[in-house]
Amino acid sequence: MARLYADENFPLQVVERLRWLGHEVLTVQDDGCAGQAITDPAILARATEQGRTLLTLNRRDFIRLHLNSSRHGGIIVCTFDANFEQQARRIDAVIGTRASLEGQLIRINRPA
Repeated sequence: MARLYADENFPLQVVERLRWLGHEVLTVQDDGCAGQAITDPAILARATEQGRTLLTLNRRDFIRLHLNSSRHGGIIVCTFDANFEQQARRIDAVIGTRASLEGQLIRINRPA
């Protein structure tokens, strides 16, 4: 299972489902970093320092960060999906196909 780091705006319902599926998910809130206006590069660095892959809905900024450098613990960018259980299952399925998430940019899109 994966070690993940959910940024401040990532849905808690998805985090809880991923935990139920066996993933170790730390949120920005759990980490004591919520509400501090921490920059996206600092959030990515924090996740990487902890050996975790970042979960985010902030696709544009984190894709840009990945394009600037793939030296990170991995980034999973998602579109918002109100079906939290299915979103967690899509994330879980993709994680299960990878030997390593380090340096990877993974896109999880809501079905059309």
